Amino acid sequence: MSQPFESHSPQFNTIVGSSPTLALLAENQDYPFAHEAGVFFPDTNNLYITSNRCIDSDGNQKVHITRVDLNTEPVICKVITPPIPMGNGGINYGKNHVLFCAQGSMTEPSGLYRMSTEPPYQTELLKADFLNRPFNSVNDVVVHSDGSVWFTDPIYGFEQGYRPTPSLPNQVYRWCPDTGAIRAVADGFGRPNGICFSPDEKAVYITDTDRVHGDGTVNDQRVSSIYAFDVTKIHGEPFLVNRRLFAMAAEGIPDGIKCDCNGNVYSGCGDGINVWSPGGVLLGRILIEGGIANFCFGKGGEIFALNEHKLWRVQLRADVKGALLGI
Repeated sequence: MSQPFESHSPQFNTIVGSSPTLALLAENQDYPFAHEAGVFFPDTNNLYITSNRCIDSDGNQKVHITRVDLNTEPVICKVITPPIPMGNGGINYGKNHVLFCAQGSMTEPSGLYRMSTEPPYQTELLKADFLNRPFNSVNDVVVHSDGSVWFTDPIYGFEQGYRPTPSLPNQVYRWCPDTGAIRAVADGFGRPNGICFSPDEKAVYITDTDRVHGDGTVNDQRVSSIYAFDVTKIHGEPFLVNRRLFAMAAEGIPDGIKCDCNGNVYSGCGDGINVWSPGGVLLGRILIEGGIANFCFGKGGEIFALNEHKLWRVQLRADVKGALLGI
């Protein structure tokens, strides 16, 4: 096997198959349109992505949301304009909605926004505070099978000048939409970022991107790692226990994170997408110049990889399935 598929274990070969491919789907050199989210809807074959920060001549910062229609060749990228301030991570929320993380602005709250996938893309702010203390810059989100919403909240917005002074630590939260209950479930992070569950939901993986701060400074002595927790119940309520270092990224930081249905862990890193076994062994890397912030699984072993100015399609073995959608 050769670049861009770098094997570190025979197990990686069973994931990528005998003829994996990496193909460029779209490119936009005007601005980094392909940065975060990556929310795929199989029924329509559409993909929703968020851009990196765009700063205009007046110093105003904005994030663009793009709907990618994958039914045509070349794909059609259409910018949509729902009122989601500085959108970032996202996830499927029912059949026809995306649950977006909004990092917020100086005047608009950070929080969780539900957006319809049909024009005019109606949007509703669902949650913006922890017991009346406003979130910092909600970054990434995952939904448990019980309906609870788990999300990370680092201070990047303050560091990048579009959010006020934080009033909460860098933490991870669990919110129950049906009851309104919200809890802080994990702390001790420098910059909590990506989050996902194992396929059986017995473990949760959270990336810490403290190596890179929002002002652009890089400190190699800070962590760029993935932490794993066991999900258990105490007195009938979920807790995260047995915190452990799962893996450290060799290049850059581990940002977005997903599992396949076999429990292997994928993360967007400074050299592309790294893949680890459930036991934390690096199986291989999908090398993409410039690195990957986030990505998502599509159908039949495909991955859509967000590479700032470029959107890539990775084809693994057709029987590889992402744990979120199971397709």
